[in-house]
Amino acid sequence: MQATANRACAGQIAETRSSRSSGINRTFWLLIALYVAARFLQVFPGRVPTSVVVALHVFPPAIFALLHGARHYGWRGIVVFETLIVLIGNAFENVGVRTDFPFGNYYFTDLMGPKVLAVPIMLGLAYVGMAYLSWSLALLILGDVEKPLAGRQVVIRPLVAALIMVAWDFSMDPVWATILRAWVWTRGGAYFGVPFSNFMGWYLSVYVIFQSFALYLNRWPRPRAALPLGYWREPLLFYMVSAAGNLLLVIPRPGPSVVSDPTGTLWKVSDITGTCALVTIFTMGVFALLAWIRLADGKSD
Repeated sequence: MQATANRACAGQIAETRSSRSSGINRTFWLLIALYVAARFLQVFPGRVPTSVVVALHVFPPAIFALLHGARHYGWRGIVVFETLIVLIGNAFENVGVRTDFPFGNYYFTDLMGPKVLAVPIMLGLAYVGMAYLSWSLALLILGDVEKPLAGRQVVIRPLVAALIMVAWDFSMDPVWATILRAWVWTRGGAYFGVPFSNFMGWYLSVYVIFQSFALYLNRWPRPRAALPLGYWREPLLFYMVSAAGNLLLVIPRPGPSVVSDPTGTLWKVSDITGTCALVTIFTMGVFALLAWIRLADGKSD
């Protein structure tokens, strides 16, 4: 009788876990679908309000980071991660707007909505989603998703994650700055109106975020069970969708064929979008390929 009861209890637990896993998978695919919609809507502007398009770029990855990260780091760990991102990211951006350090001379327009001090709320949330995806790809590429963070990896992992995240900014900053004017570089720059200092500043700011989290994980490690390969495919897929969205921008769309930066320098829109697509392939594409190879070889399992 006791054995029968135990089997029934085990069956109920398995059924509950299966139902929970199914619900998580549906949520993931919904978030992916919303993000894909955002990338297509960016190619064909005017169909929906710009604020909605921006929100669809920001919220799905941020929500994914929270839900996905909780399974690996626990709720406390992922909340610490996202808190570090919002606080440190906004601190750097606010200092940057007021002092030009470390990004260069710029300001945010109203395209991304309401601001906290000088920085749009949406920007802080955008940091959350892409920072988590970049951190996850760093784990995959380094092959240590199930290893405790210790030794030299405490420094190496943040260095790699920061490179992956800067690749995202390098692939899209001229589109959002020079074409869409979500932010404006008042002195222009050689990279289609974006200065070199922006990317060095980005690397510094996101490295500080990742290094802070690495120190947290090293100081307060959390025992965790092995997760299936499918779990690690999800952030990789999200990152690949983000990269693919940049490639869509080469599709001709209504609007001016030439834009200018605040210095009066003229830039062809097709040159900006074409170059950003090329940069995407050889930066974000390379990181995605390396992570995919790790998963295919089973070395990150």
